[in-house]
Amino acid sequence: MPKTQLNVRVDEATAEAARQRALQRGMSVNRYIEELVKQDAGEVGHTFVEAAADFMKQYESVFAEEFGTEGKGTR
Repeated sequence: MPKTQLNVRVDEATAEAARQRALQRGMSVNRYIEELVKQDAGEVGHTFVEAAADFMKQYESVFAEEFGTEGKGTR
């Protein structure tokens, strides 16, 4: 996959923390930041799925009344 360059400005303490964390993990700062972003994006997706499941559970009776229980495994 082609790479795109981003320029990010952070204070020196944040930059040093990123360098140290990357070093501890045996990776470049670039790779470390890339992994953090991917992880954050994954968590957002997971949060959305959990919220959708909670919504479905909360309104299960409304859906059952409107559409029946077919497909729920209770034939």
